[in-house]
Amino acid sequence: MSHQLDRTHKTVKYSSKQVQRELLQYRIIIQQDEDRIYIAKCPSLPGCISQGKTRAEVLDNIKDAISGYLASLKKHNEPIPSIEEELVEVSA
Repeated sequence: MSHQLDRTHKTVKYSSKQVQRELLQYRIIIQQDEDRIYIAKCPSLPGCISQGKTRAEVLDNIKDAISGYLASLKKHNEPIPSIEEELVEVSA
């Protein structure tokens, strides 16, 4: 089964002007290292990694990292990588 990135549009009102923004959803992986620091990675965006002392902090930090990554792509006229996800079954 293959899944692609879910892109949705949201209309946001700023003062008297309406702006349409595209909302992107990315899967992240969170792990805790040996020092109990949380590490978050976004596999769909190579090198997009962040950390935090708490789960809430790492979630805020990875959102900022993803936003920065996407802003850099836009600034350099690079396309946003497409996402394909597939689940595989293996014997344990």
